[in-house]
Amino acid sequence: MNIKRIGSIAAIAIAGAVVLSSCAANESGSGDTAAPTSSSGTDYSKLSGTLTGSGSSAQQTAEATWAANFQNVASGVTVNYSPDGSGAGRKNFISGAADFAGSDAALKDEELSGSFDLCTDKAIDIPVYISPIAIAYKVEGVSDLTLDAKTIAGIFSGKITKWNASEIADLNKGVDLPDANITVIHRSDDSGTTQNFSEYVSANASDVWTEAPSQTFPYQVGDSAKGTSGVASAMASASNAITYIDDSGAGDLDKAKLMVGDKATEISAEGAAKVVADSDTVSGRSENDLAIDINRKDTAEGAWPLVLVSYAIACQEYKDADKGALVKGYLDYVVTQDAQEAAAKEAKSAALSSDLSEKAAKAVASIK
Repeated sequence: MNIKRIGSIAAIAIAGAVVLSSCAANESGSGDTAAPTSSSGTDYSKLSGTLTGSGSSAQQTAEATWAANFQNVASGVTVNYSPDGSGAGRKNFISGAADFAGSDAALKDEELSGSFDLCTDKAIDIPVYISPIAIAYKVEGVSDLTLDAKTIAGIFSGKITKWNASEIADLNKGVDLPDANITVIHRSDDSGTTQNFSEYVSANASDVWTEAPSQTFPYQVGDSAKGTSGVASAMASASNAITYIDDSGAGDLDKAKLMVGDKATEISAEGAAKVVADSDTVSGRSENDLAIDINRKDTAEGAWPLVLVSYAIACQEYKDADKGALVKGYLDYVVTQDAQEAAAKEAKSAALSSDLSEKAAKAVASIK
């Protein structure tokens, strides 16, 4: 499957955790009011009610865009999305506090084997958002920086503590690196972005990053902040600092190039999409569960293996059929080409490829 970056990018600064509704988001204006084409023939105008979503802060900009544009074709539906973090979103969905979850990590096996308050049986993971994770930094006098997986692992595990350390200097000949302590900023919450970041460094630098991949940051180093917006805010007031952050939240921060194979590679949605296209779905899951086993060691030219795939998590069958129809209608819209292109424009994400979009639409169509 081939996923490509479509449309121009509008930079959005995320100033803090918010609750987004389709009405409120529409008032702020997304810039895209074209009616989408339903993949299943759903008549959005006949839908009515309120949906509550919770989870991924990386999805925040995309969810605002989707909610705003969905309001144009489903005026009877209000979509409230709270960017509480992926872990909190899954917990809220499992307990029935949210009708669907946004998560940068698919449901764990132990979560899948448990019960879901709103579901008659199981839940499914549907990919809706693909984005590169940036290694963003703020160092006075440094605007061009290249890092590899081992150096990134060393910095974020606390083993490399100075900006002019030999490991960094060797990758950046001719760059005037300061003799300054590195301030590491990481996520404080249960985060799918942390899960994806730790999967990358674990896969490519396991001799340095000795902790197992996790949704909670494992090392006692640096400062922490909650959510994408919290990390962005912490970086804004920090000096000589570095973080990992979904590209949609990086704002004006400088972003390091990543050594992919033997080439210094710039961050791009196309590169993130390339890696997802080279990856397989996780085996052993239900037919409509599309969790992706990301190829973290992809060294194809232009690839960006520090990527996250973010999911909408929903019941396969809802106990409340009316609620199921609302979730199905909204997600049916989210995986349309129109919705994916709108999110790509606003959030620096990659639209789902036609192949993955078709599979996602089929999974959405199976929701009852």
